[in-house]
Amino acid sequence: MNEQNEQPTEDITEEDQLAEIEDLADEIARLTAERDEFRDKFMRALADAENSRKRADKDRRDAEQYGGSRLARDLLPVHDALTRALDAAGEEQREAAKALIEGVELTLRELSNVFSKHGITVIRPEPGEKFDPTYHEAMFEAAVPGTKAGEIIQVMDNGFRLHDRLLRPAKVGVSSTQES
Repeated sequence: MNEQNEQPTEDITEEDQLAEIEDLADEIARLTAERDEFRDKFMRALADAENSRKRADKDRRDAEQYGGSRLARDLLPVHDALTRALDAAGEEQREAAKALIEGVELTLRELSNVFSKHGITVIRPEPGEKFDPTYHEAMFEAAVPGTKAGEIIQVMDNGFRLHDRLLRPAKVGVSSTQES
């Protein structure tokens, strides 16, 4: 009777052990792949966060440096008008309206100081300089004796830069004289 009450012991066969090992190996491979996938997602998220931080820093710096560019562009005609007024005043007018001319000069100087304080520089090309499309806008071309093709022959308006960005190109006339 003793033998009947005894439960048969399960012998774990070698096949069962191999199957269990394969199941564990599959589980380890699945978990490793999942871990690698999460690590990849984490690294991408970390890189995205760093890129976002850098982009935000750049946007902030650009806003600081170039945020006033619309206002600066709106003030350029004021600078032009004051410069033209001073250029148009002859000696007689300068003597007759000395205080007025001095006031215009002081106003232009103050505007220039404000411009330089905020990173605005005047581009003042001179006749004879080489035309540079980066900073100059050709308003006309003319064949002028004694000049070379591509030289500035006349300056209509100065240009302006805000830090390293062009606000307005200098408006110039360019020689089209071909060398003989």
